[in-house]
Amino acid sequence: MAELLLNEIAVSVKLRINGESHALELDPRTTLLDALREHLGLCGTKKGCDQGQCGACTIHINGRRTLACLSLAVAHQKDEITTIEGLQQNGVLHPMQDTFMQCDAFQCGYCTPGQIMSAIAMLEEAAQQIPSHVTRSVSDAPAPGHLSSEEIRERMSGNICRCGAYPNIVEAIHQVQNAGGAR
Repeated sequence: MAELLLNEIAVSVKLRINGESHALELDPRTTLLDALREHLGLCGTKKGCDQGQCGACTIHINGRRTLACLSLAVAHQKDEITTIEGLQQNGVLHPMQDTFMQCDAFQCGYCTPGQIMSAIAMLEEAAQQIPSHVTRSVSDAPAPGHLSSEEIRERMSGNICRCGAYPNIVEAIHQVQNAGGAR
């Protein structure tokens, strides 16, 4: 009987996603990933492991990369959420999206949205001089636009590509950082 009552509980949730407000009635246990995919039809964010280990569900919350499968939707009612669908501006792809295509930085493409979202945020973290585990000195973080391949691989290590497109992903990130970073 208690299980039946739990399944009938819904809460009003207001989310701001890709610049638009959405009002939903959700089970309070609904993850942000499931809210995006199942309730809003934003299927660019992928469900991979559903345990926070693969990075396929990476999105931006208030400009920071976040795993949507580990976040409850109700916890983000005052946040600005950006998904892969929200990167395109006036029909123009984000530079990272465009460069991923130019560099053939995908094979099956399943992980690509999470890789792109992570890459954009990672370059922003580097621009803020946030060190990674391979940064030689935390007091002397790498200058923006000068991340080595090793540094990029470390900063992107939370995103798994089962096809092994890593060399092209790293090349795409190098090209975007050399062109002045992600906007």
